[in-house]
Amino acid sequence: MKKLLTGDEAIARGAYEAGVRHASAYPGTPSTEILENIAKYDEIYAEWAPNEKVAMESAIGASMAGVRSMASMKHVGVNVAADPLMTFAYMGVNGGAVIVTADEPGMFSSQNEQDNRNYAKMGKIPMLEPADSQECLDMMKAAFELSETYNVIFMIRMVTRVCHSKSLVECGERQEVPVKEWKPDPMKYVALPAHSRILRVQIEERMKKLAEYSERSSFNHAEINGTKTGVIASGVSYYYAREVFGEEASYLKLGFTNPLPEKMIREFCEKMDRVYIVEEDDPYIEEFCQRLGFEVHGKDTFPPYGEMTPDVLRKSLTGSTLPEVEYDRSKVIRRPPSLCAGCPHRGLFYRLGKRKDIMISGDIGCYTLAAGAPYNAMNSTVCMGASISVGHGAQQAFNRAGVKRKVVTVLGDSTFFHTGVESLINTVYNKSDTVNIILDNRITGMTGHQQNPGSGFTVKMEPAPIIDIEELVKALGIRHVKVIDPNDLAAVDAALDEFLPLKEPSVIITRWPCVLKKFSEADLEEFDGLFSTKDTVDPEKCIGCRACMGTGCPALIFEKEEKKVRINRADCVGCDVCMQVCPVDAITKETGR
Repeated sequence: MKKLLTGDEAIARGAYEAGVRHASAYPGTPSTEILENIAKYDEIYAEWAPNEKVAMESAIGASMAGVRSMASMKHVGVNVAADPLMTFAYMGVNGGAVIVTADEPGMFSSQNEQDNRNYAKMGKIPMLEPADSQECLDMMKAAFELSETYNVIFMIRMVTRVCHSKSLVECGERQEVPVKEWKPDPMKYVALPAHSRILRVQIEERMKKLAEYSERSSFNHAEINGTKTGVIASGVSYYYAREVFGEEASYLKLGFTNPLPEKMIREFCEKMDRVYIVEEDDPYIEEFCQRLGFEVHGKDTFPPYGEMTPDVLRKSLTGSTLPEVEYDRSKVIRRPPSLCAGCPHRGLFYRLGKRKDIMISGDIGCYTLAAGAPYNAMNSTVCMGASISVGHGAQQAFNRAGVKRKVVTVLGDSTFFHTGVESLINTVYNKSDTVNIILDNRITGMTGHQQNPGSGFTVKMEPAPIIDIEELVKALGIRHVKVIDPNDLAAVDAALDEFLPLKEPSVIITRWPCVLKKFSEADLEEFDGLFSTKDTVDPEKCIGCRACMGTGCPALIFEKEEKKVRINRADCVGCDVCMQVCPVDAITKETGR
């Protein structure tokens, strides 16, 4: 049975066919769709974890209990999961275990471009790199078999193009793998220093065996077309190289990339007059070849960052790319990303950006767009959950230096559950006086509406307990807590006015659903008249001051000839933020509906 699948879908299918019983993840582009597709299989228990560390630990526990398990995440998520991952690599598995990392050369939706092949090398974790969807499925199945054969967790390193590109996949049947018996084994599973020192020695023996396997792995193979030019590539870079170098070059395609096949690489390089290394991000394979004593051309020829697409390779090799369709670039309108019409974050940031003498410590989410115009209401973004702890550090520094500046931290509901809770504990414990704003839009917005501990549903859309953010922050020791409608600008101002002068930490929870969300019964019950109205502009009253345009709502259109604002009715959801901003009351609710 052949299907057209993305790499993420193929990973999910591979997990199903491999007999996986347990899958845990935290959403993050480009890995999100892996768990979403796994959740479609009734045979697999699937869960959204609060963060990647918890997801990894959940998979570890399932492996210890004797079932095939996996965790998936984007590349920066492995930073969060690294603590349990590095130790589990020492311990080994009971049921087979796999971690899938989705790296992002080019940083389309990420804050850095780290190469997680380095984690595999550092942790002595065997690694596979698929080049297309078929290899995603095949490598998942192989990874679980090899995991149990060699007693080690396997890493599958994907990149954005593999995750999201589609290709034909030959699908098979599910292999029902018996649950292995769990037996107490403190020497293996209790990471005392005395135990780990013994396991550390065993890792080296295991890596020697895996290096031997790498030499005969079907995922590593040479294609000899001559000896003038040789290309070594891994993952999707192999296809990029084939398109540029053509049939005249010889290729060593590497799919099993930790440990790398030393003998195979030696034999290939010795045959070639000139060898190019095509790989994305770090010179991982290049440096290995150089340590073997070969002069190869990688980052001295190709860029040290970004995707190694055919155009990038051509330009690096010849100075030019393929001819393009000519067009007048001056007529292309730049369309930077913006908050949606009716986004509940808009009112908050519109008012927050008007405040003076504050530092706004931001986080990862849709609301990071507040850093730009027209809001200019975010001064830092580091990583998930960092807003509160970065804000704490800044506030302590300001206070001790005698600087009269308050710090306001901002993060979303899913991000708060991810790592914001611990940051807030630190703020309370160490007595900062920051104002901390949690944007509760009832869903994980940026990655495409995944459920979280506050949404009321699991990844399989089964009802789940709703973690009450207000009660949680009170339990952490916050005495000043206020829940507001962020579309009510007066309420936003009142909350900030009340909390900014305080000499102890406070929390403002802005509670209103994401405008794109499929509303639950709880949403409809709590939020009366949810997006059921439209706003309109009276052209007779509009004076063309453009004050409403400062809200950044894409439903507002300024007609230059008329010097009037109008509202695109198809976009408007009646959040009323623009109505509250208009100085002449030219914006009102539609009537007669």
